[in-house]
Amino acid sequence: MNHCAPLFTVISILGFLATGCSGEKGQAGSRKPGSAGKVPVTALVIKPQAIENTIVTTGTLLANEEVELRPEISGRVIGIYFQEGSRVNQGALMLKLDDSELKAQLKGKQAEEKLASDEETRRRTLFENQSISREEYDRAAYALKMIQSEREVIESRLAKTEIVAPFEGMVGLRYVSSGSNVSSNMLVTTLQDTDPMKVEFSVPEKYAKHLRPGMEVVLQVGDLPKKYRGTVFAVESKIDISTRTIKARARISNPARELVPGSFAKVELTLEKVAQAIVIPSQAVIPEMSGEKVFICVNGKAQAIPVKVGIRTESQVQITEGLHPLDTLVLTGLLQLADGSPVDLKNLQSE
Repeated sequence: MNHCAPLFTVISILGFLATGCSGEKGQAGSRKPGSAGKVPVTALVIKPQAIENTIVTTGTLLANEEVELRPEISGRVIGIYFQEGSRVNQGALMLKLDDSELKAQLKGKQAEEKLASDEETRRRTLFENQSISREEYDRAAYALKMIQSEREVIESRLAKTEIVAPFEGMVGLRYVSSGSNVSSNMLVTTLQDTDPMKVEFSVPEKYAKHLRPGMEVVLQVGDLPKKYRGTVFAVESKIDISTRTIKARARISNPARELVPGSFAKVELTLEKVAQAIVIPSQAVIPEMSGEKVFICVNGKAQAIPVKVGIRTESQVQITEGLHPLDTLVLTGLLQLADGSPVDLKNLQSE
């Protein structure tokens, strides 16, 4: 009977186990000291920097002043004194209606006024001499005043036979012809003052507290690359309940008449500027049910910090609470981290 076989089997098993442990020990020895179980991360040293709360909205260009010129009375056009698309000065005569009948009425009324004035003078002298009663003098004075008021009405109607430019500006298209009969309130033409221009735009109600006169806007019209700068001069006093926005208007210089009323415009508005703000990359902020958090690195471990955010841009976010200058903010490996996780800092950025 062979007693050597069982002994050989036991020795073989022990040799295999010894070989396996030495192999594991060799692998462990090849790792960097202290890196076992650590999450490799990239971090950023926080430094205060400036940030702007800039929003982009749409608006419509408006003339500085705009009016539709319409006659106040009916009549026949006897003179047109403007060219379509031309500039006119304030007070320039634009259109004249036939006033011959009114002039004749005025002459007759002026003659009546002369007679009534002479009669009032005679009656006043007689009254002062106590030759007539007060009542007789009052009748003469009243007759004079009535004729004077009728004369003023005719003069007013005569003035309305002329349409003059209320301000300097560009004339639009003409809608009447010389010799045509026009009725009151018929459109003759339009007049627009286009330097400066206005732009009207709306912003969401959450920005209403930042919107105020004196703010600068940057304007782009259509697909043109040129940018125009203007200043907000008026803000609506209430929120539009149908759109939950608030309207504002800005004024833009337009000496070359490049901007045209009615044009669509893209309006860029800087609502707020913070000179020394805690600003971090947006990807470092982790949303949670209770709010938002970030991870910072403290003594080789990740520490979860709840934060409150302020201004947001396309790639950055302002932190108003939770972080401080010189904190080491973790940027990568966030999905693998938990509060207290050991980290292996692979790259440390200073900006």
